[in-house]
Parts: sequence; C-alpha cells; structure tokens
Amino acid sequence: MQLKLKNVAMIMLGAAIYAFGLNYFNIANQLVEGGFTGLTLLLNYLFGFSPAVTNLVLNIPLFLIGWKVLGSTAFIYTILGTVSLSLFLWLFKGFHLYLGEDLLLAALYAGVTAGVGLGIVFRYGGTTGGVDIIARLAKKYLGWSMGKTMFAFDVGVLTLSMIYLDHKLAMYTVIAVYIGARVIDFVQEVAYAGKAVMIISDSAPEIAQMIIQKLDRGATLLKGKGGYTGSQKEVLYCVISRNELFRLKNLIREIDPYAFVVVHDVRDVLGEGFTLDEQKKPLRDDV
Repeated sequence: MQLKLKNVAMIMLGAAIYAFGLNYFNIANQLVEGGFTGLTLLLNYLFGFSPAVTNLVLNIPLFLIGWKVLGSTAFIYTILGTVSLSLFLWLFKGFHLYLGEDLLLAALYAGVTAGVGLGIVFRYGGTTGGVDIIARLAKKYLGWSMGKTMFAFDVGVLTLSMIYLDHKLAMYTVIAVYIGARVIDFVQEVAYAGKAVMIISDSAPEIAQMIIQKLDRGATLLKGKGGYTGSQKEVLYCVISRNELFRLKNLIREIDPYAFVVVHDVRDVLGEGFTLDEQKKPLRDDV
C-alpha cells in the first residue's frame, strides 16, 4: 500500500467542493443528486435526516462488504473521500443560496460544483463510496457492467424523487446530474488531453524528422495503400499537445502543402512526453 500526501490533500479538496455545492445549491433549492448522495438528500427532504450522518451510516456496511474488491490503497482513499464528504457536509450545513424560481441556474451551478469536486476526487484515486462499491461487487459476483449498475441506481433515485418530491425539481435534478457527469470527464481528462494527427503524404519521412527535431515529439510511420489508386503510401501518426497543433500544421505546409491530414481529439495520453520524461520517470505525482 502506497498512499501519497498530494492525493490525500486533493481528495479532501474535491470532497470539500462537492459538499459545499450540495449544501449551497442542491439542498438550498431541494434538488437531489445521483447515487448514494442523492439517496441521502432524499432522506433529508422526507424525514429530516442529516446528510452528513446518513452518508456514513449507508456506507459503513458497504465498506465492510466491499473492502476486498477495492484493494488496500483504493479502500483507504474511498474511506477518506466518504468521511471527508460527511465532514464537509456538516461544516457547510449553514451555507445555502435559494434561487427561487430560477431552478435552471441552480441546476447548472449544482452540476458544475459536483462535477469539479468529484472530478478531482476521481482523478486522484478516490471515490465517495456508495454506488461505486456496489457496482464493483455486482461486476465481480454477478457479471454486471459497472456503468449499467451505476446508471440503474441513478435512475432509481431520480424515480423516487419524482414520486415523493415535485416532478419539476426532479427534472431539474436530471439536468444537474448530466452537467455534473460532463464536468467530471472534463476535470479528469483536460490536463492530459491532446491531438492525434494522421498524415498521408509522399514526404512522410521528412515530416516525421521535422516533428522529432522541431516539436521534440515522437512519430510512427505506418504502411498504407490507396483504395482508389492501389499505390503504396506511408502514413505518419503522432500525438501532440493541443497548443502544438498550429506549429505542426505549419511544418506540414512547408514540406508538403498537399498532404492529407486528419486530426482527432485524444481524451487522455500516457507515456513519454506527457506523463513520463525521457528517463521514463513520472512527470506528475499521481501516475
């Protein structure tokens, strides 16, 4: 087991942002949330149970059941994320911003803060417990997809909110959950996203050399065959950071203005030049 101080600090920071948003936007405007957190909010609205306490009470049995499927490090980070969430829910319980009829704005802010907070927690190896543990157990013992299990649980919580709460609030909750999911992806991937470039040119080797010399990036030459002409072609493939794309295009134009170039978004990049240096050493602590 190897715990990292930076990961511990960032998981706590993410939990704090998430808890603040839940109090400031969700609870203040009677919006729910997906997963176990949504269940704790629903119990708060219906019976007045403290979300901070309920979150721990619901998760403790899951910790006892699911510690084997998480692994030691992930288990500690999960406990840290869950306990931190409950702690900050209690600390921020007096922070509320009621937006009246402007529920769309409340849903957007709720989704963004949830996405930022959970995105940081997930990025540094933690979770806030709940459905993540259930999904892992279902995958191991029942063969169910984790994504489908988590989606089914979210649908269940939102359905309950429609039954026991206002339908309008439940629909705005759907918006908040959707926004939160997109922001989670953005936070987890944006820092190490890049562009994959495929270049078809008779001058592919020369372009590859310029990429290596001018951009200090690697390049791979692949063998291709023209579908119409049947002629052999060399296809150049490389991955660069987004801010290098303009320079690469200029290099290609200088060598072969008629080159066929396709650019793809890359959601995450691992390896030398992105997460490892030339000596294969990590460029960031959480690799």
